[in-house]
Amino acid sequence: MNVFLQAVSISYRIIGMEKTTNTYETTENYGIPKAILVGLDHSAKDNTKFEKSMKELEALTVACDLEVAATITQTLPHPEGSTFIGSGKVEELKGAIEMLDADIVIFGDQLSPIQIRNLERILDTEVIDRTGLILQIFAKRARTRESRMQVEYAQLQFMLPRLAGMRSELSRQGGGSGRLSNKGAGEKKLELDRRRIEHRCAELRRELDNIERERDTQRSRRLNSDIPRISLVGYTNAGKSTLLNSLLDASHTEDVENKKVMQKDMLFATLDTTVRRIDVPGHRPFLLSDTVGFIDELPTTLVKAFRSTLAEATYADLLLEVIDFSDPEYMNHIEVTERTLREIGAGQIPVIYVFNKADLVVGGSEHSGMTIPHTRNVRIYMSAEDGIGIDELVTLIERTLEGEKVECEFLIPYSDGGALHDLTGCSEVLNTEYTEEGTHLTLKCGKKVALNYMKYAI
Repeated sequence: MNVFLQAVSISYRIIGMEKTTNTYETTENYGIPKAILVGLDHSAKDNTKFEKSMKELEALTVACDLEVAATITQTLPHPEGSTFIGSGKVEELKGAIEMLDADIVIFGDQLSPIQIRNLERILDTEVIDRTGLILQIFAKRARTRESRMQVEYAQLQFMLPRLAGMRSELSRQGGGSGRLSNKGAGEKKLELDRRRIEHRCAELRRELDNIERERDTQRSRRLNSDIPRISLVGYTNAGKSTLLNSLLDASHTEDVENKKVMQKDMLFATLDTTVRRIDVPGHRPFLLSDTVGFIDELPTTLVKAFRSTLAEATYADLLLEVIDFSDPEYMNHIEVTERTLREIGAGQIPVIYVFNKADLVVGGSEHSGMTIPHTRNVRIYMSAEDGIGIDELVTLIERTLEGEKVECEFLIPYSDGGALHDLTGCSEVLNTEYTEEGTHLTLKCGKKVALNYMKYAI
């Protein structure tokens, strides 16, 4: 993959581009590479999905630190084989590149290697598709050694079938002997590059397997503990990191600021998996993991590369599916998240639906009677950024994990101080009495907790 070119001239933003008339607006923006977005609408009648995908493509472009200089669309019943959008539209695109001094062209669909090669030859500029753009974002956001290796592995897997188009400038020459006897300079270089990539992929796979074994060891320790395991999942930029930080604030743990993760209003702001202990006073503690966000048509190379990271969700006792309630497409985001969860083997795990950013929605005509926080079965409407609904969410987590609380009496012998500590830490203690036999407790706790200490029940 080529490195994004750095733009140094004044950028121009196209407000609308049609075949007959064009309207332009100029804005000074030095040093930011400019991108032209290209979309193909091959839907018969309803183009709502196409408009959504182009809006998301623009958000992904901004997340990759690029400026959207223009958006060009084409309507065809099916993609054109050699250039995807047809020769006429390619000429229009070429003119826009020259006029706007654009650095890169981004297509909203996946392109074949031959299409990328043909387009780059005609347009004389870098061309990437949606998958390549997401890979670039992941490469920029990766921070830990594991995530950097995962992204590199995914990029190499993505690049491997596209090598042929990258060596078209080398001439063919025959002659020689041996296995490469009839291969030209370009084909020799192609084979050498392919070997290097395959060798590097094998190295990365071995290193990632070692990290995965270490992660499995850490995970097995957590599985053997009595602390519930909960994973945050959801569409990218729904507020998972914000919710994690708000739960850490509610925990009142030491050095809480250093335990927080980065939160930013941007697609794929964080990639690295984080596990934190949440210990809200008056509630049972639990382990909360934050995983990479999902997106529609997440590249399969990324799903495979991040399989050990996404596996955190498959080992959870409960999933918190964070949903941006203020996004008009939130129902589609729920569908994408649930489809991805099924693909990674986490579709059977109980889910609490956390409708975040509800403060931006309540008061409207459709939800005029709603006040937040608001809970309904396994749904909660809240605002993680403002800390509204945190206590209600933790209560809902307990109720989902343990069922409704029941009143119980236990006689805990003084020799089992651990049981006394666990029971009082995750239950509502109604009365405590110290007797000769031990500590007599009257409390309200979940049915699962009550069953665990049934031997001490009175």
